[in-house]
Amino acid sequence: MKLATISVGGRPTPAVALGSGRFVDLSREGGLPSTLLGLVRGWDAHRGAVERLVAAGTAEIGPEGVRVLAPIPRPERNIMCVGKNYYDHAHEFHGSGFDSSGGAQAVPEVPVIFTKAPSAVIGPGEPIPAWRDPTGTLDYEVELAVVIGRGGSGISKADAYGHVFGYTILNDATARALQRKHQQWFLGKSIDGFCPMGPAIVTADEIPDVAAMRVSTRVNGELRQDARVADLIFDIPTLIETISALVTLEPGDIIATGTPAGVGLGFDPPKYLKPGDVVTLEITGLGTLENPVGGRPA
Repeated sequence: MKLATISVGGRPTPAVALGSGRFVDLSREGGLPSTLLGLVRGWDAHRGAVERLVAAGTAEIGPEGVRVLAPIPRPERNIMCVGKNYYDHAHEFHGSGFDSSGGAQAVPEVPVIFTKAPSAVIGPGEPIPAWRDPTGTLDYEVELAVVIGRGGSGISKADAYGHVFGYTILNDATARALQRKHQQWFLGKSIDGFCPMGPAIVTADEIPDVAAMRVSTRVNGELRQDARVADLIFDIPTLIETISALVTLEPGDIIATGTPAGVGLGFDPPKYLKPGDVVTLEITGLGTLENPVGGRPA
């Protein structure tokens, strides 16, 4: 099932995405949570009602007057991210002169974990505010994002997938010069609007083989990134085990799993994003996340 947050007449509501711009408006069913985050947290109790509403067809709406938002427009906790988690990108980033993660080793021995602020999240179609980066070094990073459904601490790799609710697409947009200047990654990656996400959360049962998924980025139609999730250095169970050993995971938490080679920083000269560019991310089974790059508002 593809679960989205849509705005209908300016009112955000959880919905089921049916394709071709059609949705099932879940606000028409009494007793369901008013947010997608609430639905994730109570999925076991509410799934049956959602399925019945979809089958009935009485709450279907078309694309007219509907705007798709980020699935969880304002996460309650920071988004957990993983640096240098594809082999080619680890070498690409390490050789760029921007890698402040420490040591002379390109490929990390353990997952490199950092976070992005919830205020960075924007939805499909919203402009990435390049003007907020005073250094002019806005870069893109396509990432498979894992949404936690069942929380817990000390989760083993063997049990990890049982805690996954679903998956979505995330653009870990980054101001590279700020990332290097501050010698850590939070500020350069947490600028307001620097985390496009969406278009929906696809429930885990819809993805039979996560490793077979492909992630890609196109900028103005030019293919920049293209890799398989199987190429991750640290797979999803390892990430969940590593994080939950120290930080209790909660339903609705988001883990961005890392980006492959082909970021703008990796070109000579770098191909940073500029106002007017269009960034299109695609992940097998999850759809497409597209955002323009915006200039300073008038």
